[in-house]
Amino acid sequence: MDRLIAQYKQQMQDSVAVVQAEFDTIRTGRASPAILDRLRVDYYGSQLPINQLATIGAPEPRLLVITPWDKSAVAAIEKAIMTSDLGLTPASEGNVIRLAIPSLTEERREELGKIANKKAEEGRTVIRNIRRDANAGIDKMEKDEGLSEDEVEVGKREVQQMTGDFIEQIDELVEKKIAEIMEI
Repeated sequence: MDRLIAQYKQQMQDSVAVVQAEFDTIRTGRASPAILDRLRVDYYGSQLPINQLATIGAPEPRLLVITPWDKSAVAAIEKAIMTSDLGLTPASEGNVIRLAIPSLTEERREELGKIANKKAEEGRTVIRNIRRDANAGIDKMEKDEGLSEDEVEVGKREVQQMTGDFIEQIDELVEKKIAEIMEI
């Protein structure tokens, strides 16, 4: 049963990591190279992430600098940024692209806060589904391997404790992200 619980614990940890990665892609008023992580650039017929075509830096709090390794990729990177939902306008200077990160309006901050809450709730739902699967696995072990009622109770209590801990981690992440979004 310990192996089963460890397996589901790993799944819950992975789910929290996915939520954290989702939060990293939500734009705040501060420049972060992570906001470009989900963008794909059409480069010679392939869809590649920007970080495989260029170096991305944040020399100032409200500026990203993208330096492509191949000068011919500048136009493709600009196009990918323009067609994305980020609402940013790239400024090309030969072989360097500058992205000024404007301050967020109050409405946009609230909208991003709702998006963060939605992603957190999706993460909580995944954790709860993993709990359901873990409890079903424990019940199956009870039938197949003859676990005692006490062992089943202890296992389910441990799964519930894990569930609470991981949901709490997601709650902390979303509070931190919303505070970051609302920061002026």
